Parts: sequence; structure tokens; C-alpha cells
Amino acid sequence: MATIFSKIISGEIPSYKVAEDDRFYAFLDINPLVKGHTLVVPKHEVDYIFDLSDEELGTMQVFAKNVAAAIKEVFPCKKVGEAVLGLEVPHAHIHLVPINKESDMIFSNPKLKLCDEEFKQIAGMINEAWRSNKK
Repeated sequence: MATIFSKIISGEIPSYKVAEDDRFYAFLDINPLVKGHTLVVPKHEVDYIFDLSDEELGTMQVFAKNVAAAIKEVFPCKKVGEAVLGLEVPHAHIHLVPINKESDMIFSNPKLKLCDEEFKQIAGMINEAWRSNKK
């Protein structure tokens, strides 16, 4: 059975896409800690991130690095934090979160409630920055 992330990648479930290539897909978390909170996933289903091949894990990190640069451009912050949790969806994924202090990455913090228009605007801005920074 396909994971929710596979359904998002295939377009069965809508998402706020910020970046995509032939192997990875990045989209806004719908329960964000802060504006710009993004998930990066491989397009094929792998439950545990460390079950990815070394090459794919490295390539995923480079893809995430480029998405993080776009997030930082749109949402000026000290850093873009990265977290690998992976218990809520059995599909490997990386959380990218713009942070100014470590407590910005506490996942039990209250989540933002954004409207569809805000999500679309944020995704569009990050995507534009990502496209302009692609090498």
C-alpha cells in the first residue's frame, strides 16, 4: 500500500511543492513549526532513511541542501535546521526548518495554522528561490 508521501508525489493528494527533480520531492509540512517548514522525500518508498543506498542518501542531502538555501533566502534565519524523525509516516523524509534558536525545532511546540493562500505563497517563494539557485 502506498504511503501518504507516495500519494503526494503522484499527485493523488495535493501538496505545496517547493522543489522536485527525478529522484526527490520537497513540499511544505501542513503542520509547520514555523513558516517555511519543508519535507524532503525520495520518490521511491523506503521506510528508514538509513536503508537508502550511500549514493542516494548523499544525493538526497545535496538536494536538501539546495532546498535549505532557498528557504533561508526566503525566510532569513540563523540556520535551516534538519531533523530525521520518520516515525509518523513509513517513508524516509527530512524536515527542514528555518531556525533562530534551538527551541524552534522542538516538534512538540504548537504548530502554525496557515490558510491555503499562505501555503501557496510560501511554496511559490521557496520554489522561485530554488529555481534561481539551481546550478
